[in-house]
Amino acid sequence: MPNAQNKEMLEAIKADLDGVSAVWVVDYRGLTVKEIQNLRHSIREAGANMKVYKNTLMRIALEQSELPTLDDLLEGPSAFVFAGDDVAAAAKAVKNFAKDNQNLEIKGGLMEGKAVTAAEVEAIASLPSREELIAQIAGAISGVARGLATTVNGVPRGLAQVVKAVADQKAA
Repeated sequence: MPNAQNKEMLEAIKADLDGVSAVWVVDYRGLTVKEIQNLRHSIREAGANMKVYKNTLMRIALEQSELPTLDDLLEGPSAFVFAGDDVAAAAKAVKNFAKDNQNLEIKGGLMEGKAVTAAEVEAIASLPSREELIAQIAGAISGVARGLATTVNGVPRGLAQVVKAVADQKAA
């Protein structure tokens, strides 16, 4: 690996690995250029990006970054999906594309410094996205606040109804 081009590529891989939440490894054999472009587009929309690197360079970069080397996954043609903040959205984009196109195979990957299997990537893809989770939390907080407001408002309303009933009863 002494040539300058490989050294530059190794530095590029390390830069891609630095600061990502997850890396998914996929086998793209059998995909047409148009299908790969569609895959890249859907991955980009999910806040991630896909790159193709030599397996040996990826193995060296993982080793130098003190990450699991994924030796069993780095066989044959591999593309690497680098997920940013929303890991579930990137996994979901890959899974949805694989569902529509049988030629794409999810091999596994890395998440937070640990190796994950293809089944775990698919399980992560079934999780709600970050925005959906935030909406669910906001809805739960809103429901609690609404219930509290109704309860607090119910005390004076109940007292007013009792006072009115007593006043009506004394007037009669």
